[in-house]
Amino acid sequence: MGQKFYIETLGCPKNQVDSEKIIGTLLADGLTATTDPSKADVVVVNTCAFIDEARKESIDTLLTLDDQRKRSSRLVVTGCMAERYGDELAEALPEADQIAGFGVPIQVGRKPIKVTGVVPKFDLLNLPRPKSSSPWAYIKIAEGCDRSCGFCAIPSFRGPQVSRDVSAILAEVEQVDVREIVLVAQDLASYGKDRPDELGAGSIVQLVRDVSSMVDWVRLLYLYPSDLSDELIDAILATGVPYFDLSLQHVSKAHLRRMRRWGDKDRFLERIERIRSIEPNATFRSNFIVGYPGETEEDHDQLLEFVREAQLDWCGFFSFSPEEGTHALSLPDHVEESLMYERLSELREMQDNITAERRDALLGETIQVLVDEPGIARSFREAPEIDGVVQVPETLEVGRFHSVVVEQVFGPDLIAVPADGAHGS
Repeated sequence: MGQKFYIETLGCPKNQVDSEKIIGTLLADGLTATTDPSKADVVVVNTCAFIDEARKESIDTLLTLDDQRKRSSRLVVTGCMAERYGDELAEALPEADQIAGFGVPIQVGRKPIKVTGVVPKFDLLNLPRPKSSSPWAYIKIAEGCDRSCGFCAIPSFRGPQVSRDVSAILAEVEQVDVREIVLVAQDLASYGKDRPDELGAGSIVQLVRDVSSMVDWVRLLYLYPSDLSDELIDAILATGVPYFDLSLQHVSKAHLRRMRRWGDKDRFLERIERIRSIEPNATFRSNFIVGYPGETEEDHDQLLEFVREAQLDWCGFFSFSPEEGTHALSLPDHVEESLMYERLSELREMQDNITAERRDALLGETIQVLVDEPGIARSFREAPEIDGVVQVPETLEVGRFHSVVVEQVFGPDLIAVPADGAHGS
């Protein structure tokens, strides 16, 4: 009997893509997947290192899997923690048999390989991946980031932006064979800026159009607001998925400059209002950092006012996490933890009410949904694995579009039944 592997993925959708590339490589090497870590010969943990909470989750997961695995198996740590803290992890985690940074091949045998980069690397970004088991798939179109946001350490271990060839992206879209493609990158709208002679200015717009010609739905995650041009807005709306995930982080102009970020409250509201003037049903998501050094009561009040005015459908609020090697650590006026959590609570309560009102407004509406799995579907308003879902009868065929009527709202989720005479497509 051949060897088996188990992989646990933590963190963002970009990590999920990396895991699928690893899966493709292990399958090509003759291993088979298992959902039971105790039966695996190779146990892989694809870690996240974005903030301290994510690092703790990664360590806890690794230790849990170490307890569950069979003693003859190989425990491999890969992903952001392995790349960022490779040598330190090798010393601190004797449980791990290999610390594999980005693109380092995972060793199947029992010979210990503890340090990142001791074997030749491959191009993880462009590795083949297996056909998706869901009717949707993430596609990573670039790696790394050229920005210098004050709170973010990603460029220090992911490196500068590297955009993929259009042909490679489109080949992967065809390979995964799905109804919906979700484009992801550290800085999605900057796709192609590192290769202007080859890919041209505004290449993200043409890429969106190209992908849209191949699948039913195209969704974009992580759009930096300064790059949300009129042309890109029009391209997104033309996909039939008017969903805008805007990386805003804050709205106070003075505070955004401390963060080394672009924009302000009025600019952001203008963009949102313009999109809604074209497509009233457009859906918006964003994330904000609370308690970044120097955040004043006035800054916080501006954020509260923005949340109230913008009426975003989905919103995440996160406490500031001091990261080694970032500009934020050099700043004075750190916000007291008790005040930070007080501000978080106030913002989350406000947004929970806004999200509930926007979901309640869909009662009685007929919407089109894509069924992801028996009983679980999504409309264009819900990004996979991030937002709420639409609960539907389990009889609706998976991987097809159906017209349904919203009958109930249950928290962030909708409960719907097939529209009379509706057929899947």
